[in-house]
Amino acid sequence: MNIPCPSNDSLELSIIIPCYNERDNVERLFQALDKALEGRRWEGIFVDDNSPDGTIDHIWALAQKDRRIRGVLRVGRRGLSTAVIEGILSSSAPCVAVIDGDMQHDETRLPLMLDAVLQNDYDIAVGSRHVEGGANTGLANRWRLFLSNTGIRIAQQFLPVALNDPMSGFFLLKRSLFIELLPQLSGTGFKILLDLVMSAPNSVRIKEIPFQFRQRLFGESKLDFKVMMQFIWMLIEKIFKSSLKKK
Repeated sequence: MNIPCPSNDSLELSIIIPCYNERDNVERLFQALDKALEGRRWEGIFVDDNSPDGTIDHIWALAQKDRRIRGVLRVGRRGLSTAVIEGILSSSAPCVAVIDGDMQHDETRLPLMLDAVLQNDYDIAVGSRHVEGGANTGLANRWRLFLSNTGIRIAQQFLPVALNDPMSGFFLLKRSLFIELLPQLSGTGFKILLDLVMSAPNSVRIKEIPFQFRQRLFGESKLDFKVMMQFIWMLIEKIFKSSLKKK
């Protein structure tokens, strides 16, 4: 699927940042993105699930100072996957990236991911902890490491294409591909990348870009047993729908 390169005055990339209780990371992440994407044309869309710590106020204050930033407040609904979907639907660039608001993803990898899609015609670029040069040392403890690794092993049994890190929450893709796959997405839980890849055709081209998963400095990790159960339910739902299509 070919997309022409943007003109000199148009956006290249919309960055979707789902967040919950990340007020201490908003300004830090913006500064990091601004540095990493110097010379690129981008916008940042923070999608906040009505955080009780006032995250959205920090986002809106930042948006008053820099028009590249927007804040979407969601009231009465929660979930990373649906936050990402709503963020992408409000974006305007030919490519969209998803990065966590907790600073654990390495924003300096975004230019490589963008070039993989815009210049090398990959459909999806994935920030991967499980290829050479990547690491997941930022996971908080052995239990979360176990949950992540177990999820990866399970997911890889059902993917239509090879992917070393299907549990990654750090990825970039062509917006047109996302819109094409949107009707098939479950929107369940936290693993939107897995949902996308399981909905994609076997011809989808994926480039994995290594990154070092950082230690969290502020806030708390959202990876817990509930997230793992949501992942399993989403996987069952996708497998069931796929089997129905084959009949």
